[in-house]
Amino acid sequence: MNGFEKRTEEKKGQILDAAFDLMNTDTRGSKVTMDEVATHAHVAKTTIFKYFGNKDNLIQEVFHRFINRMINIAREIMAKDQSFEETLIALSQSKIEQLNKINQHFYMSMMDYVTSKNDQGLSVIMERFNAESYGMMLDLFHRGRKEGKVDLKYSDQFLLLYFQAIVEGISNRMIYEEIKPYTAEWTEMLIKGVAPNKKE
Repeated sequence: MNGFEKRTEEKKGQILDAAFDLMNTDTRGSKVTMDEVATHAHVAKTTIFKYFGNKDNLIQEVFHRFINRMINIAREIMAKDQSFEETLIALSQSKIEQLNKINQHFYMSMMDYVTSKNDQGLSVIMERFNAESYGMMLDLFHRGRKEGKVDLKYSDQFLLLYFQAIVEGISNRMIYEEIKPYTAEWTEMLIKGVAPNKKE
């Protein structure tokens, strides 16, 4: 990366940080204005349009950046090669820790965005799940099978659909406002749900 590209990336990061700060402190969430972002980022409004095109693109990039951070943290947790249960608990706790860094308005706006449907009827979060997390989730399932924590009767395809259905379910507006305090119970139910039946 040359000096110009580095400065461009730094400037974009500065704008994204400013937009995130405003969206995460203002009760209007994604309704902050481009003028406010420009002022907070100490850049001209034309600079924001140059890098992001329009406000919707900027807001989507703020959400993508936040989600990418969560995915990168998940990859780091997976790389530690802990047990299936430890990994699933760490992934759940990490997600909650990240979500605790944002206010309710930011969270609600982000969840509205990630659960919106595209032309194929898939939500943005499901596309990202398929594109970014497929291999990571399969690795976790295979780890669980080797440890005897995931029933061998469940195929990879079923397990992926199972976890996708859970993500879609807790993304429902009536549920996702209530789920955060129950991370431990939610994780325990996930583990029990895919565990082999113990015969008495």
